[in-house]
Amino acid sequence: MPGHYTRDAPRPPVADPVERDPPDAHWSRVRETGTVAGLHFLYAVHRLLGRRVFSLLLWPVALWFTLARGDLRRASRDWLATHAAHFPARWSAGAPATLDTVRHFHAFGQTILDKALAWTAVPQEADFTLEDPATVRDALADPGGQLVIGSHLGNLEYCRGFMGETHARTVNVLVHDRHSVHFVEAMSRLSPDSRLNVYQVDELDVGRVLELRSRIGSGEWLFIAGDRLPLTGQARTAVVDFLGRPARLPVGPYLLARTLGCPVKLMFAWRDGATVRVDLQPFAGTIELPRGAREAALAGYAQRFADALAERARSTPFQWFNFFPFWQR
Repeated sequence: MPGHYTRDAPRPPVADPVERDPPDAHWSRVRETGTVAGLHFLYAVHRLLGRRVFSLLLWPVALWFTLARGDLRRASRDWLATHAAHFPARWSAGAPATLDTVRHFHAFGQTILDKALAWTAVPQEADFTLEDPATVRDALADPGGQLVIGSHLGNLEYCRGFMGETHARTVNVLVHDRHSVHFVEAMSRLSPDSRLNVYQVDELDVGRVLELRSRIGSGEWLFIAGDRLPLTGQARTAVVDFLGRPARLPVGPYLLARTLGCPVKLMFAWRDGATVRVDLQPFAGTIELPRGAREAALAGYAQRFADALAERARSTPFQWFNFFPFWQR
């Protein structure tokens, strides 16, 4: 988030220091694959032939990505190998192999379709399975606004659809549009109204923050990803332990929540066969940043998010889609 926490005094030494993100490890430097026409084609295949045929046609596409995109293949292998090292019981059949990378890309293709459906269709209650119905019920009963931190595990758009359409809550989504311009353009053509509550992260000047505060005060919800580094080098990140390896995660969501003064939840949504599983978790009633320990507190919140993401990824290794060098070298 630009402009709201770059004027701090020099950082004190802490166990998990807040650092600048290195330019050579940034996700935005990964070359995009696919076009608007390709997204429309996938959507059309599903509409005309159904999900079963779509899924079958997706296998050769996943194989092509595995063979042709070495950068994505290496990122997938890195993730799967790290997961296997941290959760060996999940990989009792042996270490991840090339076919597992193909399966990873196939799951990603399914998620691309789900993203399109989440933007263009109205999700039904029967489409979802709740991990903790009581938490969802309590959150919906709260008339105040909330900030929801999601991830690239599963489908953040389904989180949006679950709250915005199924439960008639007004949802505002913060995205890194400069990288996802093709996807956003495609979804805007399929559903012209779907960008009404979508904001670019680099648009968060003082006026935008005040607008978001007003929306929170009106009982609206705000969604943001907690596992994607900010586009600007001015924004800070915290070094955390993620699956036994050091990684950088953004601190922007916690700074924004502190500015907005609203409760914070975590939400994960991922496909499990014919259903989409939704896990809504309490995170913090308010974000506290004590004077003199501000950055240590930010690193602590980022570590808590990393721990929750790791626990959710335990049983869903093929549902995390960050295809870039994620961990620090």
